[in-house]
Amino acid sequence: MRVPFVKMHGLGNDFVVLDSRAHSVPVIDSALAAALANRHTGIGCDQLILLEPSAVADFRMRIFNADGSEVESCGNAARAVGLLHGAPARIETTGGLISAMPAASGISVEMGRPRFDWDRIPLAYAMDTLAMPIGWDELENPIAVNVGNPHVIFFVPDCDAIDLARLGPEIERDPLFPERVNVNVATVTARDSIRLRVWERGAGLTRACGTGACATAIGAMKRGLVDRPVTVTLPGGPLRIDWREDGEIVMTGAAAESFRGSFDPADYGAARESARGATA
Repeated sequence: MRVPFVKMHGLGNDFVVLDSRAHSVPVIDSALAAALANRHTGIGCDQLILLEPSAVADFRMRIFNADGSEVESCGNAARAVGLLHGAPARIETTGGLISAMPAASGISVEMGRPRFDWDRIPLAYAMDTLAMPIGWDELENPIAVNVGNPHVIFFVPDCDAIDLARLGPEIERDPLFPERVNVNVATVTARDSIRLRVWERGAGLTRACGTGACATAIGAMKRGLVDRPVTVTLPGGPLRIDWREDGEIVMTGAAAESFRGSFDPADYGAARESARGATA
């Protein structure tokens, strides 16, 4: 049995999309997700996306990171599947209901409302999430916000000067973050623009992170550093982030289909066993 897939990306943040509504799909566990995401022996992607039927939306989107962990939300993936759907859609995610719709500059996604309470991030204990009294080397006093998944944002003079490959995994797995965390380093360049780099939980350094752009923009707005809306430029390109008066975050940006193919799940039996052994 060969399983069809669509390879897509949003600003270089790439996905393998499986649609269980249209085709028979094997049970996706963390080992198979990691095997398919492997760039050397699998199809290769930052996230594996599984589309399923939904009782409350047009469809359900499940998201597996490259390490096999399942996560709540992914803004770039929402734009990609919105493009694949080809029409306005309500999408059910573990992080909540979101909406995607075609726009002149790509796909716009209503990402829901940000959450700032320490136990909604979540953090291990109570603290002010808008000025956290903590730091890791030169990264200090971040903001924490949940936009469907947890983010911590550091505003620095030059985000490119930060050794995020070293500090990202340390912060991601700090005991302060019981569900781990996405790590953002940002530089405000004008009242309407931000440069951003992201260490993504379970995926590592990424060319783009939609929820990271949303979280960073909201954090900058809460601190009065930028106006609304703002353009957040990541290594893969720009995203326009607005925080509407009704509290909804709206993200707009490009998405694209790369290619289509199919795979035989039996080819990944050894890879799944290897992945299980590596995490045992």
